[in-house]
Amino acid sequence: MTLMLRIVAVAAIFLGEALSIVAELIASRQFGKAGGDLAMLWPMFVLVSLGGILLVFGYALGYMHLKNIWIIVAISLGAILVIEPILTVLLFRDVPTAGSLIGLVLGAFGALAALFL
Repeated sequence: MTLMLRIVAVAAIFLGEALSIVAELIASRQFGKAGGDLAMLWPMFVLVSLGGILLVFGYALGYMHLKNIWIIVAISLGAILVIEPILTVLLFRDVPTAGSLIGLVLGAFGALAALFL
């Protein structure tokens, strides 16, 4: 059961980060195209709020079962380093630089090292 709760915590952190990043990227893309209409940002505020709820849940559950906040921080940072470049390519159709690809790989290794070492 503990393993399952650890997986749920990690999944909540990854999903929370993903929702927050999607909201940020979509808001920046739409805001840039629309010329600054604040009313169109409301759906993104809702999305980032849902992402924040998942992050708080994932942090709390993760700390409860992993007993080390630094593992949770590494998972969160790893999620950002992995998810953000992927979502940026998908949403903006912009090719990543060499540094972004290196960051992606190192972020994945960092998250795995935090979980398994």
